[in-house]
Amino acid sequence: MVASAPTAERSAAALVDTKTLMAIRSLEMRARIVVQGFWNGLHRSPYHGFSVEFTEYRHYTPGDDPRHLDWRLYARSDRYYIKKFEDETNLRCHLLVDNSRSMGFSTLDHTKSNYANTLAATVAWFLFQQGDATGLMTFDEAIRDYLPPKARSSHLRQIMIALERPASGVATDLNAPLKRAAELVRRRGLIVLISDLLAPLENLERSLGMLSAGGHEVILFQVLDPAEVSFNFPKASMFEDLETQQQFYVDPEFARRGYQERLAAHHAALDQICDRHGIQRHLLTTDRPLELALFDFMRSRQTRKRAIRRKTNR
Repeated sequence: MVASAPTAERSAAALVDTKTLMAIRSLEMRARIVVQGFWNGLHRSPYHGFSVEFTEYRHYTPGDDPRHLDWRLYARSDRYYIKKFEDETNLRCHLLVDNSRSMGFSTLDHTKSNYANTLAATVAWFLFQQGDATGLMTFDEAIRDYLPPKARSSHLRQIMIALERPASGVATDLNAPLKRAAELVRRRGLIVLISDLLAPLENLERSLGMLSAGGHEVILFQVLDPAEVSFNFPKASMFEDLETQQQFYVDPEFARRGYQERLAAHHAALDQICDRHGIQRHLLTTDRPLELALFDFMRSRQTRKRAIRRKTNR
């Protein structure tokens, strides 16, 4: 299902402007700026408290080795926390990023692919700061890159390099990467799928079901250009399907209602699939500040942890 917009959204002046951010050439620098802005904003927001639980910290108690205190977190929160060790957290995240040709669409200064890759880089940087292992799979109609999860700085750099490659595929095949992920990921972990999800959904439920049945936590980020949601194009024009290269003459004023109805039906089908498998879908338009996308990511993980805790305590 689509998670509702975070109530902790701050004023536009307090967020990193998406257009300015995407103008920065270095993908790694973009990720750093988003994460830093996220932490600064979370510290000022009423949701600061649950950031600690998400990041797998625990309160310092007498007898803990003070060498393991996180002084940076202390500077942000004025409280003492200790980062759990790898054998305690055991988080392994796989980022699955759509690089098909449809992701090259844009009515802004940056494409859906630019936005999706920056989101993936941001999540990777965020998890790296926590010492969590992160891997990457990019795909179009086939798997392009695969990097297994690791928690090394050199590995993070490899992820950034892979994400900097432009989208060049043709069709989108969601089934192939998800099926391959189910084969490769044996240990329970986190799967983050970033795609426009504008593809037939016949096989998606089967693939997501395989991941869910394997005990994986799955989060979907659907990335769309604002015009793909509103269909608010100014005049009748020739439209080209970026994946099939078919051209159509379309009058937006005439076609808008039918288009939006079909998009709503597509999203409703996605919601049904996600609801059946306990998956949250976040719809992101490419003008939305990425700090808020990171907030969505964190809140999805928090929601799942609470659900698991309730089941355990029954």
